Amino acid sequence: MQKILVGRKIKLFFMTHWLKMLIGFILIVLIILAIWGLSSLESFYRNLTLATMPINLLIGGLNAVIFVFLYLFLFQGGLAKMSANKVKGEKVDIKWSDVIGMDESKQEAWEVVELIKDRKRLMKIGGKIIRGILMVGPPGCGKTYLAKAIATEAKVPFLSTSGSEFTEIFVGVGASRVRKLFKKARMLAYGYGACIIFIDELDAIGHQRSFSFMGSGQETNSTQNQLLVEMDGLREKGADVIVIGATNAAEGILDPALLRPGRFDRKIYIDRPDLVGREKIFKYYLNKIKYDSSSINVSRLARKAVYKSPADIENIIKESALIATRENRDEVLYKDITEAIERIDIGVKRRRKMTLKEREMVAFHEAGHLIIMYLLHPTDDVFKASIISRKESLGVVYSQPREELFTSNKDKILADIKVSLAGYMAEKLKYKTTSNSVVSDFKMAMEIAHNMVWKFGMGKNGFIGDYTIIPETQLSENIKEKLNNETQEILFSCVKEVEEILKKEWRIIERFANELLQKEELEYDEIEEIFKEEGKEKGTVPQKTLLKGQ
Repeated sequence: MQKILVGRKIKLFFMTHWLKMLIGFILIVLIILAIWGLSSLESFYRNLTLATMPINLLIGGLNAVIFVFLYLFLFQGGLAKMSANKVKGEKVDIKWSDVIGMDESKQEAWEVVELIKDRKRLMKIGGKIIRGILMVGPPGCGKTYLAKAIATEAKVPFLSTSGSEFTEIFVGVGASRVRKLFKKARMLAYGYGACIIFIDELDAIGHQRSFSFMGSGQETNSTQNQLLVEMDGLREKGADVIVIGATNAAEGILDPALLRPGRFDRKIYIDRPDLVGREKIFKYYLNKIKYDSSSINVSRLARKAVYKSPADIENIIKESALIATRENRDEVLYKDITEAIERIDIGVKRRRKMTLKEREMVAFHEAGHLIIMYLLHPTDDVFKASIISRKESLGVVYSQPREELFTSNKDKILADIKVSLAGYMAEKLKYKTTSNSVVSDFKMAMEIAHNMVWKFGMGKNGFIGDYTIIPETQLSENIKEKLNNETQEILFSCVKEVEEILKKEWRIIERFANELLQKEELEYDEIEEIFKEEGKEKGTVPQKTLLKGQ
């Protein structure tokens, strides 16, 4: 098999470079003839020829450039040309051990690697190699990285392109680009035994086709039709071309024809890493920089980076290195990484000049959020409280879930509402009035309460179902009024409970507000220490706002 592949590679080299070799041969012959001709001329004509040769070469070169440009543009695809990066698998250099934080996805992908490596065994029992693989998952989770690792391990050429490169306003251009891409892939598969085509953002050309007599979407349809035809053509003997598509969009938006057996029928779901995966990723990227191992607790960082993708974690480490450089240090400290996380999540610090009254109001507002979050919230921890402006906010209480949660029960949802309303109530209790800084809190609280009643069936009057999918014109005014009243009732009951807790714990509110006015920011350890001194434990206050009838 190895001898056959070597022979094919030699043949492929001549098939690919025959024109260059022919031109080189002709140039060598012409140079030899020119030298022989000059040597036979008299000295006067020889000198005249040599004197005019530079200008003749310049004019000839300019004519050649114009001719080549017109030839390539008019006869070799023109608008249909595209950049498909051909890289040999061994030169992609993404090792299997470099792909971390996605063990289940790697296990699925390894089957593809084994099938590419051992095609004979599969064909012996009558099986067929996989033709299409669809990678689905959030952005930054390693879909491209995993595809490159497959090519590296299988040692086959890797053609990388994006769905957006096929889309044009000119009808037929996208289809032409698809044909050229697959033609190139088949040639490489012939020489190397197999070839991988990677199409990122597949949804750009793979969304469900629309058919209209006005011709809208005709270009995308023709491009997708050509892709379907080419993938069916991969069934031909000897064309071991594997197409890997990646998308961040929901699988349901893709055209069913792409997902049927024989096309993108193998699916690999790539999700954000769990706690163990995040620890591995932090260690991987930390090993690329100089850092203080005594101050950096990787496990703690992983707990603080819930829902972060591998790309997010890489960005955090890069940002922390920039912060350390700006502060003229040779290594990254733990505080640099936490500041990087905060910069990315809640924005860069902006020190605004506020009056003493404004600063005090912001301090009590954030202290209200902090107390309710710590005492009441069943799933989230407070990592920082600050009265330094970030983005549009004057202050912030930065919190994160203790672990990955993929659903939210009623206790968690109600706690979110109460935390949102706590700043408003703290202002009201302190000053007997409130400010317009509560607008974003109100927006969040009302949206959550609205969804509880209109979408989640969490109201007390027995309305079950998602009423948001019904056009409002088809809902009676009586039903809408009842649903809206229930939304308000949730908000009223939540704010009442928040008021009771804040009144009871007002001494702690004042202590946190004073600490914030003095230090401007409180870290996780400082917050924990104050609550410990006050004899309070996390999540010890039971929620009372369980609606009647539930």
